[in-house]
Amino acid sequence: MLSGITALELSALIKAGKMSVSEVVNTYLTLLEGLKNKNNTFLAVSGGNALVRAKDIERKINSGETLSPLAGVPIALKDNISTKELGTTCASKMLNGYLPVYNATVVERLDQAGMIIIGKLNMDEFAMGGSSETGAFGPVFNPWDISRVAGGSSGGSAAAVAGGEVPAALGSDTGGSIRQPCSFCGVTGIKPTYGAVSRYGLIAYASSLDQIGPIGRDINDCAALLSVISGPDEKDSTCIMEKPFCFHNTDAERLDGIKIGLPRNYLDGGIDQEVKNRVLEAAKELESAGAVFEEFEMPMMDYIVEAYYIIAGAEASSNLSRYDGLKYGYRSEKAKNLSEMYRLSRSEGFGLEVKRRIMLGSFVLSSGYYDAYYKKALQIRTLIKDTYDSLFQRFDMILSPVAPTAAYKLGANIDDPMKMYMGDIYTVSVNLAGLPAVSLPCGFDKKALPVGFQLIGDTFSEEKLINTARVYQCRTDYHKRVPEGGAAI
Repeated sequence: MLSGITALELSALIKAGKMSVSEVVNTYLTLLEGLKNKNNTFLAVSGGNALVRAKDIERKINSGETLSPLAGVPIALKDNISTKELGTTCASKMLNGYLPVYNATVVERLDQAGMIIIGKLNMDEFAMGGSSETGAFGPVFNPWDISRVAGGSSGGSAAAVAGGEVPAALGSDTGGSIRQPCSFCGVTGIKPTYGAVSRYGLIAYASSLDQIGPIGRDINDCAALLSVISGPDEKDSTCIMEKPFCFHNTDAERLDGIKIGLPRNYLDGGIDQEVKNRVLEAAKELESAGAVFEEFEMPMMDYIVEAYYIIAGAEASSNLSRYDGLKYGYRSEKAKNLSEMYRLSRSEGFGLEVKRRIMLGSFVLSSGYYDAYYKKALQIRTLIKDTYDSLFQRFDMILSPVAPTAAYKLGANIDDPMKMYMGDIYTVSVNLAGLPAVSLPCGFDKKALPVGFQLIGDTFSEEKLINTARVYQCRTDYHKRVPEGGAAI
């Protein structure tokens, strides 16, 4: 039985000769076929290619070739990561049927590590949304309660891991898009420091905010996966790491000497009481392990979400201007001239949320409003980064909620964009400042829905965050729990 097994445990079984890579891949492919995509997590499954790849990895393992600790493990990718042999749609009608001519850098690194890509995962269209409901191919269902959202935009990635459909996945985080679905689905995720992982081949939403990161059952899987995908890349000038992460797997049980900040105004106002209680319980668990907590007031709370959506919208309007019906992507058959082709292709190819953000971005970049909105948002971004720099002179890390609520009902916020945007209030500042953060499950509410918290660190402090997360997960078992009726293999 592989139900609930971690990616590292699975690779260890393979290397010990207890299972072959082909057996593992066949098991997951058979599972996916039997589930019939009941949670709408997968947009494509690569059965044939995965089995060919499995045979190749088997030969390498049997010949004694040194491979990564994740060799032979199946993985699935959010569908905004380019894969040469598998369609990449960004869950949009605009890119339906698009087959990239190149692999993303992270895909090449997964191949080098001996991992096996078995499919592409559902998401919010072009990563724009917080619930994985805005995609053209239907919403992702939360495996803990299929009447509820899985979170977004990496909802398919988190739900697939939570439901046991794949041992690990990659997502992307522009304003919380790894951390929030991990919180909603009860799994673990890392949003790396901006520049730690190459964005080459990640279809851009907001280029100065996007970052690819791992999702797994526990922090050790995520750390191992981050070690594989991180590091310098000459194809991405914003990737500034000199070498990949190499995390030391310590067995530390104590956090003596670690000082953690707790923003008191994150725990006031609109946060659900049960979410607040679970987050405070997580803080007490870390405190019992030796960490010292100090409350503080997080400044600029009234401006964080607004600044984020202005900057993200501006970058989105620029990045998505390439989808015009000419070179690739959807082209309207109704167009009678060039002007109509542009207008109809974009109006028919993009969904409502994407159009909303393009319009917002075009507005704040226009000559009459650039100084009034976009320039001021950039100034606030600088102040946010300065604030974090000051805080990390006092604290080793910051603990906060990931989202104000647990997973909400499908359709509850889809027609109220402002309500959905405010759900990002605890996550977007991390992206604006380019910082790393980990999301960890920390319990359940009275409806048996998962709740998560996040640890935020200074730039390139991933090892410190991961070691703290290991201590927490050694003392709790929330990351080991699986939803009833989930995949059993």
